[in-house]
Amino acid sequence: MRVLGIDPGSRLAGYGCIDVTTRGETIVEAGVFRLGDSDVPLPRRLLALETDLAEALERLRPELIGVETVFSHTSWPASALTMAHARGVVLLAAQKASAQLVELPPAEVKKALTGSGRASKDQVRRSVEQILSPDAPLKPADVSDALAVALAAGTRAEARTTTAVHSRT
Repeated sequence: MRVLGIDPGSRLAGYGCIDVTTRGETIVEAGVFRLGDSDVPLPRRLLALETDLAEALERLRPELIGVETVFSHTSWPASALTMAHARGVVLLAAQKASAQLVELPPAEVKKALTGSGRASKDQVRRSVEQILSPDAPLKPADVSDALAVALAAGTRAEARTTTAVHSRT
């Protein structure tokens, strides 16, 4: 199964595409969409995200797209709102591509990769690198975050498939 993980952002949006097979997971492609600095109006950055994401979906043709749910912290409510705009673009692009979509809370992604829902970004990055053995360091953090979402989404989909097979037997 081909899984695309997205780490939505308003200036950089990470993406990571993996193939999940019975032999394990391998990286197909990973990187960031550079949407513009904060001096670029948000609508223009969202359009850039939609354009870049649509092109990636056409090229990569994932069966499953994973995206984190909005994380909000009382200290940064504006960041959560801006992130919600970027997530909306991702949700719309997934629907247009007719791909299955899974939304994952950040704590679930962290727990799937590290065993702890309170893991640091560095712990998540190290886990992703251990699982996928990339040729180069995963930088910026948006890349390892997106691959973590892809891995967690793939794990969740695999668990559902296994449960469905067992419940039919």
